[in-house]
Amino acid sequence: MLLAESTILETHYDILSVREDASYEEIRTSYRSAILNHHPDKLHGSEASEERDDRLGDRFLEVQKAWEVLSNSRSRAIYDSELRASRQDTAAAEDVNLEDMTVEDDGEVVELYYQCQCGDYFSVDSLELSKIGYTILKNDKMISVQTLNASPASVILSCGSCSLHLRLLIRGSG
Repeated sequence: MLLAESTILETHYDILSVREDASYEEIRTSYRSAILNHHPDKLHGSEASEERDDRLGDRFLEVQKAWEVLSNSRSRAIYDSELRASRQDTAAAEDVNLEDMTVEDDGEVVELYYQCQCGDYFSVDSLELSKIGYTILKNDKMISVQTLNASPASVILSCGSCSLHLRLLIRGSG
């Protein structure tokens, strides 16, 4: 499991945008799509920034690693067991919906906040969410999250000050 920017726990399933009960065929199809979308050869000829190139290269490696683990039934079973154990260790203080979050939009990045019991905040921004396959859509006063597949998902957020975690429930709109 990866910890992205110290706020989001990202699983191999998240990286490949599949449900945790996905079949081998669903995982393989999603892997093929993801590997093509993040392949380093796609960077040649584009006028992308070096930072973007690094992010895409890192994502390519994450997709490869996710496939290596999830494509093998034995390594997947071990990973699933470790994933369940880690979730028990990081139980969420509460579950919240996207609508429960406070939204700040500076025009480039959308920041989502939710106040913790300790007074600090759980937060995540549109850049962090996009790294794991979620796109924030803005429409006047309403925001929604678009996912690669329409399956519901959740993202675990950590408080900035204490050890509490929050589960942000996302209803997919593919």
